[in-house]
Amino acid sequence: MPQPDRTLARRLAEESLAKGDALGWFDALYQAAGDDPAAIPWADLAVNPHLAAWLASNPRDWTGRHALVVGCGLGDDAEELARRGSVVTAFDVSPRAIEWCRQRFANSQVDYQVANALSLPMAWLQAFDLIVEIYTLQALPSEPRAVAAAQLAACVAPGGTLLIVARAREANEDLGSVPWPLVKSELDAFQSLGLVAGKFEDFLDDEQPPVRRFRATYRRP
Repeated sequence: MPQPDRTLARRLAEESLAKGDALGWFDALYQAAGDDPAAIPWADLAVNPHLAAWLASNPRDWTGRHALVVGCGLGDDAEELARRGSVVTAFDVSPRAIEWCRQRFANSQVDYQVANALSLPMAWLQAFDLIVEIYTLQALPSEPRAVAAAQLAACVAPGGTLLIVARAREANEDLGSVPWPLVKSELDAFQSLGLVAGKFEDFLDDEQPPVRRFRATYRRP
């Protein structure tokens, strides 16, 4: 699978970050895309394969479980969880992305909301049995990334699970441009936020060229 074109996304991110705005480029990208999902690098119009693989290897009855999808994009991951019976809340900082989700899935049971990962609603505190974070933390610079991580950890319910999928690197490797790969110590920090480490995977995906990824779970006791 070839890697998507990230030229526009990177330009908008650089412009937004130059203004001190870590999140503004997301909506700018969705607006610039018009109605063309191919302009969104992470919009495959299908469930993320790393989420699908995790669900397949962790067979559980998700019926009635409350799930939160972080940076939901065009909604495919949220819809998959809803199909499995979860009560799903999905959010994105981009109003256009949420509008797009509601257009794509007009009869959806998912509660699509505009929200900011750096300041999540208090009502979400320890409210979710499963939180799915795929490719959002890696799109944030280090300081807001740490803030977002703390916000997500706080939303995990007792006994609940946080699933993280992100690009990976060693600490001595260059950050490059957005998306910025995470180092393992950033994931280990979830343990200082009241969560217990579960399974950790470090692997190469099937993109061309292959991309190194982390997939990890954390649980609130």
